[in-house]
Amino acid sequence: MRRLRSLLAGLAWLGLVLGLPAQSLLREDENMIAAVRQFYGEPATTRTQAWRQLVREGQAAGWSERERLSRVNIFFNRLHFIDDIKLWGKEDYWATPLEFLGAGGGDCEDFSIAKYFTLLELGIDDSKLRLVYVKALRLNQFHMVVAYYPTPSSVPFILDNLEGTIRPATERRDLEPIYSFNGQHLWLMRERGQGELAGQASRLSLWNDLRGRVDVKRLQRPKINLDR
Repeated sequence: MRRLRSLLAGLAWLGLVLGLPAQSLLREDENMIAAVRQFYGEPATTRTQAWRQLVREGQAAGWSERERLSRVNIFFNRLHFIDDIKLWGKEDYWATPLEFLGAGGGDCEDFSIAKYFTLLELGIDDSKLRLVYVKALRLNQFHMVVAYYPTPSSVPFILDNLEGTIRPATERRDLEPIYSFNGQHLWLMRERGQGELAGQASRLSLWNDLRGRVDVKRLQRPKINLDR
């Protein structure tokens, strides 16, 4: 926490860029960290502190978009993979970033959601990002990744917890896209590019539920403790 305070103390200009005073940014981070400490314990607190430091350092340093992608991908891919039924006692549960860090692990949706929200915080426009539901052909199972589009017509780059290297979608023949979405729209994927617009992202009930729980007061506790 001392390092985070020191970092933010010199970032008054960052608050101006984000429309918030620097102390408000610090208070927001402290509220998250305090909630995680109370609800999940010290190992989860350490992970959350590291996450907030990553975000604030990235905002202050002005990393390139590719560097933001790389750092976020590496940071979250260190967490444990575990199925929802084992961790949450549900067949399909989309954890918020704080719940993912609090639990210390999750499934592919949780990795992707945490990366997506963190990249938004780091200033990558929502129009460049999509959460993509795919079929992982080698595993013969459904899977979720994050796609980043440098330009609207670009082949996207894929952030994936199964693959440490960020690669263009054209090099990920092991993934068969089904549909994708971001904060606004839903697409049916007929190719490894843009796909066909199919309506609003609000059609996805799990996405709506997740966005309604992005609050420190609505944290859920997993069925098992991965930190023991």
